[in-house]
Amino acid sequence: MAASACCDAGDVVIAAKLDRMFRSALDALTVIKEFQRRKISLWLLDVGGDVSGNGVAKLMLTILSAFAEFERDRISERIKDAKRQMRAEGRLQGGKRPFGYRVDANGKLHEDPREIPALSAMRELRAAGKSYRAIAQALAEDGITVDHTTIRNILQREQS
Repeated sequence: MAASACCDAGDVVIAAKLDRMFRSALDALTVIKEFQRRKISLWLLDVGGDVSGNGVAKLMLTILSAFAEFERDRISERIKDAKRQMRAEGRLQGGKRPFGYRVDANGKLHEDPREIPALSAMRELRAAGKSYRAIAQALAEDGITVDHTTIRNILQREQS
């Protein structure tokens, strides 16, 4: 639903931050234009107030939203670069540790000798045509509890 769909003429929309209200400069300008057409005011607290009024406010909003979009893109690039570097160094990138590995104090992944046989069994059972659920059941009989979706993710990760 559009942000203005629940508003009427004379309403005021208040947002704490420009970059939380809009995803791009184009999005900001489109919404502001729609708000102006429908006589809805927009107040952005981090910008200092009403940004839907005059031409100066529109100019400032255009410039600030372009910088906010640029910064959002840069943050995304930095995160991707950091994850790529961590992957190249064999380090955990966040979340749960992958089955078959353990994580040392420096965040580096190492094969877990206790889980390596289970990984081999997963591969062999899948090559023999077993379903993920059947593999999970076979491992459970050996005392290894692994969900069928985890098995699917492990085997698909190895293929990519």
